[in-house]
Amino acid sequence: MDTALKKPAVTPLPVDIHDAPARAVPRPSRGEAEAAVRTLLAYIGDDPTREGLIDTPKRVVSAFDELYSGYRESPVDVLDRTFSEMGDYDEFVLVRNIPFHSNCEHHMMPFHGQAHVAYIPVARVVGLSKLARLIDVYSRRLQTQEHLTSQVASAINEVLKPRGVAVMVEAEHTCMSLRGVEKHGSSTVTTKFVGLFRDDPALQVRFVSLVRDAGR
Repeated sequence: MDTALKKPAVTPLPVDIHDAPARAVPRPSRGEAEAAVRTLLAYIGDDPTREGLIDTPKRVVSAFDELYSGYRESPVDVLDRTFSEMGDYDEFVLVRNIPFHSNCEHHMMPFHGQAHVAYIPVARVVGLSKLARLIDVYSRRLQTQEHLTSQVASAINEVLKPRGVAVMVEAEHTCMSLRGVEKHGSSTVTTKFVGLFRDDPALQVRFVSLVRDAGR
């Protein structure tokens, strides 16, 4: 067989990047979800049948559908459309101060803050709003901040194939500020560098400097 006719091997994208997450267990019905909320209301000591709480289970389940919409979305779909009209631009593209909110997988309590994302494009760029949408896809799942940071960087790297990716996430965790040690105002910073950003400390410094300049 003529080897010139063989198609090059294609490495498939990791499942959590190419597809919405597969369900590990069958999805309960909406009625079952609302019943679970009523159980929790009774557990904390309130009466699920009193006037103010009668419709609370419905509202909570509807809120969950919105807060956890990331389980039904595919990151690769968000980054799929790119543009080739970038001239001779060869520097990194930075979108900073992207607000987000998520819920920690340990206590199901909110954490919120800002994400800063940079990448060095090759031939094509993605719409800037798509980077913000990517943050939403991953943040609207039960998360740890460390995993969120890594997932965003990995998705950009796998889909866009840039020369480098840098992600910084800064957030306050209510599981730390409203319970436990109750340290209000504390923030957590996580970073992930891929490609040229990982190999070049000077590039990392430029990225961090531009992010920090935004707050001055």
